[in-house]
Amino acid sequence: MGTGPGAIAEDGSAVEVYARLPAFGEPGIVHAAIPPGAEVLELGCGAGRVTHPLLRLGHPVVAVDSSADMLDRVRGATKVLSRIEDLALDRRFPVVLLGSHLVNALDPVPLLASCARHVAADGVVLIERYPPGWVDTALPGESALDGVTYRLRDVSHPGPGLLRATMDYEFDDHRWSHSFEVRGLNDDQLAEALTEVGLVVDEVLTEDRTWVLARPVR
Repeated sequence: MGTGPGAIAEDGSAVEVYARLPAFGEPGIVHAAIPPGAEVLELGCGAGRVTHPLLRLGHPVVAVDSSADMLDRVRGATKVLSRIEDLALDRRFPVVLLGSHLVNALDPVPLLASCARHVAADGVVLIERYPPGWVDTALPGESALDGVTYRLRDVSHPGPGLLRATMDYEFDDHRWSHSFEVRGLNDDQLAEALTEVGLVVDEVLTEDRTWVLARPVR
């Protein structure tokens, strides 16, 4: 998976890297879309990259992740160790958050089904996806932010709407590589997957259409 110390989550994510990654504006988007002080069920919280800013903005967070090592880095939230697909909390939330492009899994329906069974009848589900069309056009490249260098390489498209690639993360003297395969979701495909679990798109929150607000079908 690369060089350097640190635990690796089951999906290949390096805990130390994710603990260093900054938020990219996600907390502000979420905060602006929900009532002040609303509690958030964050699915796939990782090391708290978005969790901690949401807490500072006044939102109680129930943070869910399948990696105990990731959850060890989370402070101030109620923590739940679970795969998103298997989550079965005996309560519903005003806000369910599925960020970090997790919905671009090869099969998004089990993830969205977990959102649907945990959102209140009058609640909202906030979903972050890759920009429609990006999966089909992604190219190798490099960028840097807050001392971390990101390098996308070994890019291939094994089928329509599919992307297979490797992302390198470098900071200080450490480097990790994470290979992944994702599926693009255009508006129609996302709407179809949401319908399957009893949700419907209510609003697109960003100009690039990456952030979508969904509600339970009434």
